[in-house]
Amino acid sequence: MTLGPPTSAVYRAPSVTIHPTALFSILDHYLRRTDAQQRVIGTLLGTRSEGDDTVSVRNAFAVLHSETSEQVAVDKDYHRAMFELSQRVSPKESIVGWYSTGSNLNTYSALIQDFYSEETAPYPAIHIALNTGTQVGEEAGVKAYISSPVGVFPKPENAVFVPIPVTLCANDAERSGLHLLQNAPSSPAGELAQLESTLKNLLEMLDRVLAYAQEAAAGKPADAALGRYLMGALGSSADELGKGGFTSSLQDTLMMSYLANLVRAQAEVSARLALVTAL
Repeated sequence: MTLGPPTSAVYRAPSVTIHPTALFSILDHYLRRTDAQQRVIGTLLGTRSEGDDTVSVRNAFAVLHSETSEQVAVDKDYHRAMFELSQRVSPKESIVGWYSTGSNLNTYSALIQDFYSEETAPYPAIHIALNTGTQVGEEAGVKAYISSPVGVFPKPENAVFVPIPVTLCANDAERSGLHLLQNAPSSPAGELAQLESTLKNLLEMLDRVLAYAQEAAAGKPADAALGRYLMGALGSSADELGKGGFTSSLQDTLMMSYLANLVRAQAEVSARLALVTAL
């Protein structure tokens, strides 16, 4: 058997960084699967760095598919409709590949890979395999692959998956969220204590920012770039910050967060009621 020209012949094998947002989207899709589904698949969105061939996977969305012992089918119309909606929110993110849960790479995986290779051309499609660790004897983990055709006249279902490096990358906002998840309380009393601690940390940081701004206003040498960043983040001067100019913006943010959680809770209740009615 002869190997066809590897992907690296036209494009050097990339390295992948994946953000927690994408991983949580994949895990959420897996938790919402039906009992008949052995695995779930979806589309990966992100950006590519031309300089060092790094692919940054920033988001993901689920794609409807059916898989039996005889065939596999992917809802391409749903995939493209979801991508169009994603472009309205994040126009800089493009399709970089696809994901699946579990560690089983088979002929059906090669067919799905062939479809996504058309979506990412001329770049190779990245495949993220997320093992949830729910199967006996398998550890949770994330692996990344690209594919290379096999045979003199390769067919879509004939491909070998080549492992590539993958690392977890998180920005400041994501790290804050991960920290809160790691220290999530298990009782209402613990939630209040966690909220109190978070608010105290926020007040300490605001006090440091206010002191720095007042010293700069008094004539002490300061970093102009840092001042512009604080002005953009807080939208107020030192005097306005001392008078509570930041408070109104914070209250608006908290209200939006509350409304978003309320809508999410209502949607969850509606889904559960629909499930009970169907049973």
